[in-house]
Amino acid sequence: QVQLVESGGGLVQAGGSLRLSCAANGLTFSSYIMGWYRQAPGKQRELVATITTGGITNYADSVKGRFTISRDNAKNTVALQMNSLSPEDTAVYYCNARSVFGTYNYWGQGTQVTVPS
Repeated sequence: QVQLVESGGGLVQAGGSLRLSCAANGLTFSSYIMGWYRQAPGKQRELVATITTGGITNYADSVKGRFTISRDNAKNTVALQMNSLSPEDTAVYYCNARSVFGTYNYWGQGTQVTVPS
């Protein structure tokens, strides 16, 4: 059974930093594209960042230069370092694992990030 467990969310003041982590179990981690998505109240879930099996990263324009995604294939973890946070970053953040050809797609339960205005 595949499990993605996020941690590291919380409340942080504007301009602050948080580091999210996702631990994956039950899959061949190194074979999956890993990503972070977020969903703010009343909005659709949106891409934040992805990292391929080869370490190529992709970011939403809104987080470029502020967020960094990384993966550790030895520990089956993916992290999202978030700097210069703003109230617009407030959302539930979800970890995602997607197989290279899209056959399998898994989600974590989400972790709340709140940046008060």
